[in-house]
Amino acid sequence: MPTLTRAEAADRASLVDVETYHVDLDVTGDGDTFRSRAVVRFRARPGAATFLEFEPVEIVTLTLNGVAVDPSAVRDGRLHLSDLAESNELVADARMRYSIDGEGLHRYTDPADGNVYLYQHLFINNGGRVLPCFDQPDLKASWQVSVAAPEDWTVATNGTLVARDGGRWEFAPTKRISTYLASLIAGKYHVRTDEHDGIPLALYARAALAEHLDAEAAEIFEVTKQCLDRFHEMFAIRYPFGHYQQAFAPEFNFGAMEYPGLVVFRDEYIPRSVITESEREHRANVIAHEMAHQWFGDLVTMAWWDDLWLNESFAEYLGTRVTSEATRFRGAWTTFAMQRKAWGLRADQRPSTHPVAPSEVTDTDAALLNFDGISYAKGAAVLKQLVAWLGDEAFLAGLNAHFETHAYGNATLADLLGALSKASGRDLSGWAEVWLRRAQVNTLRAEVSRDGANYAEVAIVQTAPEAFPTLRPHRVGIGLFDQVAGGAVVRRKRIDVELDASGRTVIGELAGEPAADLLLLNDGDLTYAKVRLDEQSAAAVPLLLPLIDDSLARAVIWAATLDAVVDGERPVAELVTLVLAALPVETEVVIVEDVLRATRGLVDRYATPETRPAALELVAQAAERLLLASPAGSSGQLAAARGLIGSTTAVARLRGWLTGENVPDGLVVDADLRWLIQYRLAVLGAAGADEIEAERERDRSASGEQWAARCRAALPDPAAKESAWNAVVTDGRLSNRLAELTASGFWQPEQLGLLSGYAERYFAEMPEMMRVRSGMSAEKAALAAYPDVAVSEETRRLAAALLAQPDLSPILRRVVLDADDDMRRALTARG
Repeated sequence: MPTLTRAEAADRASLVDVETYHVDLDVTGDGDTFRSRAVVRFRARPGAATFLEFEPVEIVTLTLNGVAVDPSAVRDGRLHLSDLAESNELVADARMRYSIDGEGLHRYTDPADGNVYLYQHLFINNGGRVLPCFDQPDLKASWQVSVAAPEDWTVATNGTLVARDGGRWEFAPTKRISTYLASLIAGKYHVRTDEHDGIPLALYARAALAEHLDAEAAEIFEVTKQCLDRFHEMFAIRYPFGHYQQAFAPEFNFGAMEYPGLVVFRDEYIPRSVITESEREHRANVIAHEMAHQWFGDLVTMAWWDDLWLNESFAEYLGTRVTSEATRFRGAWTTFAMQRKAWGLRADQRPSTHPVAPSEVTDTDAALLNFDGISYAKGAAVLKQLVAWLGDEAFLAGLNAHFETHAYGNATLADLLGALSKASGRDLSGWAEVWLRRAQVNTLRAEVSRDGANYAEVAIVQTAPEAFPTLRPHRVGIGLFDQVAGGAVVRRKRIDVELDASGRTVIGELAGEPAADLLLLNDGDLTYAKVRLDEQSAAAVPLLLPLIDDSLARAVIWAATLDAVVDGERPVAELVTLVLAALPVETEVVIVEDVLRATRGLVDRYATPETRPAALELVAQAAERLLLASPAGSSGQLAAARGLIGSTTAVARLRGWLTGENVPDGLVVDADLRWLIQYRLAVLGAAGADEIEAERERDRSASGEQWAARCRAALPDPAAKESAWNAVVTDGRLSNRLAELTASGFWQPEQLGLLSGYAERYFAEMPEMMRVRSGMSAEKAALAAYPDVAVSEETRRLAAALLAQPDLSPILRRVVLDADDDMRRALTARG
């Protein structure tokens, strides 16, 4: 697909104004192509020349204003036009290719029943894979879609269905939307419908998931209605796109995508096995996130990708906020503090860091790389800080003024800041400069001196990396926690303070205050910063952490502890000891899941090969204790069981669970838990290809196919490794999801001897993979295949050699640059 530069987009926007797209698709055939007939109406500067994105397999006819266009005008993914009239009509009839990489019009055959499913994903620059179009966000137009499909299929788009005759579907024109927001699904989708507050609702999932969609529909509809109500309370403009449909599609690259009128999710959000409450909360949060986009991104769209934060930061903030305010998942901010913000902090400290709102994104390739923890989680945390500073009333007044001014159009950072400044009476230019225009993160440390039993002085010291020396104003909470008679830990006091950008702020209010057993900096998680406790408080964490009853406070402590280990300030052995002491009594499932996941990853990379087995055994013991302490059938029990499976080497026990022996009461060893056990057995060399195939025969589903691919890649067998590697690197027929899962199973710390030589092959052969795959599919495969457990200076040397190549793919360069920085940290920690 062609890369569009910002300069080209600005030039094209000055020449043309797109009015309508009318696209008629024929997807009735069984081959790898489909028919696309498109009529594009646009105005232009008379006599001007421009281009549209267009990648046909075969052009049947192509005319501009009734005059045939030579097919040679299509080259390098673009249709070049000249001598334009003031009013123009382009008509194109062409054969286009289905994709298997999750972009364009993706085609998937369900192994469970042979049914075919399609979904359209034009993001960021894939519109030309379906029709000729002006594929940039500030050239909005109305879309009208018609589809010819097999008669037993269901078709849905952004627009409302106005007519159906057998397999012929006609949809009404949409409001003006950007090309990347044009949506479509088709296939034997199972449908559930409802209505709320005058808005028609629908859910779609594959036929093989029909019973599971039916089981989940009530909860999904409930969350959807609750979120709609809350957004209608906050925003003066009601949901602006008619019906609100949500489709769960196979092999979707994103978690979800905010297409107006037809939001598309990856269909793993329709579980076929038991899931935890935190996973249900995550789904609710994604629903709220995509709904927030209906205003931030769909109603008002960024003018160019440098203002991506106007989409993703706001959706991330509002998704978490609305989930916590409107649904039963009141602890969504705990999840954000524990999980999402950690994602932002990691991304913000890597070599590829960038501002939340960069001053320039040069092209669409660079734009894709900014869909990261900075644009999502850091931006959301910064917005949470802004709301604490401005006040909620002024914040919402500014947003509503912004929507009213720019509805169905485009806007910039300056537009939004202007609306917020006017509503609040505050000049936000200084705030925006340090928080949005400058990269990296501050560290806040508590400096405490005592006078007997009281504080003599408490100061907060703010630092910044040498290469990014910006200090920022912070509004933070400081909590004083004491252990009282009976053993409980209570928050005696909390104060909110303003930290200036001087670097050291003395908290006068605490002078003379009785010293607490634990002083928690950033209590309430108001600001975006790395947090370090004073030494006395840090020493008290193992004893006090399990006894604090505020889950958000516990999440802040856990996040700070994990971050200190990542930075090499605390040894991984200390983390493992804390996990063993505190996690077995943790009641917040997301904390359990995230601590186990993060600790396992740190043990795999930060512990040496000699110390890793003992550290992993302690993690298994922590999971075992939590398993014994959790109520039967609870989310905590399931989270503990998953953690135990992933860390134990007790092969006989795992095999016993597969046959129903000694399974804890209440634990359901269903399809996905069986696969998790098979995966661990494969890693340990206790299950082979025959056992994997037997499990695959037992589970002839899409999930079974994906699990089997991951398990085969994990086998400690030279032939299995070679086959998996070749599948990822050279097999262009392998779909996006199968490539990603095969790569994710390949590298195992237990198998480093067997994998000798594959680190060299990664750096030698991955550039070829970037020619086999593209876009997000290529990025995910490259990241999953990275030799992150081959921790050595030699791996870093190989990375440096690859990065020195001038023609390296920008996507691969970003992956290797960041992964190499993670390896630098691992080597520092080992040293």
